[in-house]
Amino acid sequence: MCGIVGAIAERNVVPILVEGLRRLEYRGYDSAGLAVLADGHLERRRRMGKVAELDIALEEQPVSGPAGIAHTRWATHGAPSEHNAHPHISRDGLAIVHNGIIENHEKLRAELEADGYQFTSDTDTESIAHRIHQHRANGAGDLFAAVQATVEELEGAYALVVVSESDPDCLLLARRGCPVVIGVGIGENFVASDVSALLPVTRRFIFLEEGDLAEVRRDRITIVDSAGKTVDRPVRESELSADAAEKGPYRHFMLKEIHEQPRAVAQTLEERVANGRLLEAAFGPAATAVFRATRNVHIIACGTSYHAGMVARYFIEQVCRIPCSVEIASEYRYRSPVVPPDTLFVTISQSGETADTLAALRLAREGGYLASLAICNVPESSLVRESDLVMLTRAGPEIGVASTKAFTTQIAALSMLVIALARHHGTDAERERGLVSRLIEVPGLIEKTLVLDEKMAQLAERFVEKHHALFLGRGILHPVAMEGALKLKEISYIHAEAYPAGELKHGPLALVDDDMPVIAVAPNNDLLEKLKSNLMEVRARGGELYVFADPESGIESSDGVTVIQMPRHVSYFQAPAVYTVPLQLLSYHVATLRGTDVDQPRNLAKSVTVE
Repeated sequence: MCGIVGAIAERNVVPILVEGLRRLEYRGYDSAGLAVLADGHLERRRRMGKVAELDIALEEQPVSGPAGIAHTRWATHGAPSEHNAHPHISRDGLAIVHNGIIENHEKLRAELEADGYQFTSDTDTESIAHRIHQHRANGAGDLFAAVQATVEELEGAYALVVVSESDPDCLLLARRGCPVVIGVGIGENFVASDVSALLPVTRRFIFLEEGDLAEVRRDRITIVDSAGKTVDRPVRESELSADAAEKGPYRHFMLKEIHEQPRAVAQTLEERVANGRLLEAAFGPAATAVFRATRNVHIIACGTSYHAGMVARYFIEQVCRIPCSVEIASEYRYRSPVVPPDTLFVTISQSGETADTLAALRLAREGGYLASLAICNVPESSLVRESDLVMLTRAGPEIGVASTKAFTTQIAALSMLVIALARHHGTDAERERGLVSRLIEVPGLIEKTLVLDEKMAQLAERFVEKHHALFLGRGILHPVAMEGALKLKEISYIHAEAYPAGELKHGPLALVDDDMPVIAVAPNNDLLEKLKSNLMEVRARGGELYVFADPESGIESSDGVTVIQMPRHVSYFQAPAVYTVPLQLLSYHVATLRGTDVDQPRNLAKSVTVE
């Protein structure tokens, strides 16, 4: 989940490294550091905290050089501290940065300590640095051979980059289970864990495959695959612009990304629906054959993406009338699922590098599934490259740790999957036109919902001193309530839970009192009357209700009940994307009033690339 940047050039690379770290800080912000080869000698600067602290260190002790590596950390092994910050150094000026988790690091550490190596950190990463040095000292060959020998011994996941005084004109990198890319320049080259870090200096990238090792010099790049064979990987040009990861006039990335949702959803639908029809080929050339053969759907995801999958289950079973199951990826990995014949395996991930979701996809290859489909925001990601079918969400860079536009674009992509499946399972052209029509109205409905921003800022004042909140929804709005609760707890640190409203009397009602706000989502659908009964149960126990309701729902503000009117006539197919927006805004404004770090909440990171 951490961020890696590296560069080798004729110029001073320190500004490139620091700017890259700023762009990757959403991946980890417990500590930051860099190591630069200055006149062939390794210089390191590290600080606990965010990249701004590293800036201060560099002002106090400037350093420059034509080659270096940098890292922003999200702690796994060892508490956040300066001595645990990357880069880690071994003897003879060998430095390393690393993302991932090395599961056999304790064994390696014991062997290295017995050989006289002294450890200065609590991390698993330092073991890699010393092991590379040990192999080199024991005659493994050049630095590349020492790195190659070391990674063969590592158990777990890693993306790592090595620099050394012994070969100051190259960066060595390796990848297994964690993403790393090479940025291709003219007379200079770069390395990062995410393309966004390098967009100011290049838009041309090489994406390493599983098990690849690479030697990156100013004038050439050599890549060796997991079998030890020298290979060519294609150079791809990114469509992202350098300013795609800037806040612009917004106070936080999260607020910017909330307001980008109408455009992001529209872009996700663009060129994929036309003349009342879904263009099925958008999923890939094999899509028609796969969807025609699909008799079951199994969705795997984590966090917010899991909530999107739960929304899709309601759509798929109601519209397509085929069974659908949804499962958290970290649970799926450790059981033995029974796979019905002709089951489509669907993964959902913003980054496409989520460790548990990727592992689930790789496990599913042995499970007898019909095919795999990835719903993802990053075209160059591992999930996309390893799936049979793909639907890209086109949300653009999402920097805020609390996902917003990724969720609504995932719902849009999954809605297109529903239409595609329905075409082969009983839906006629007229019904398809109706579904497509409802779908293309969603960006406009989200735009109308965003006018609630100021009202949510006012409403947030009632939540600032609260310690708990309860979110309620019924049917397809239950996952929306879950997403609303997740947003509030993620960025405001208020404990929040979500329940199907009909479950209140089976336990959660015991928590309700005048100090616990209860938030409900109430579109005008066939479950509205039952939801009203559940809300009356809350009021009868003194609970304070906040209801996001259709203007024609018949729910009105009264003592202890605050009704926030949503756009009118939001259909079943539109409601999940539309009703989640004010919950995002409410959580955002509560967090800002409480003074939390909205974009980088404590203990969390954006791209979860470790188990």
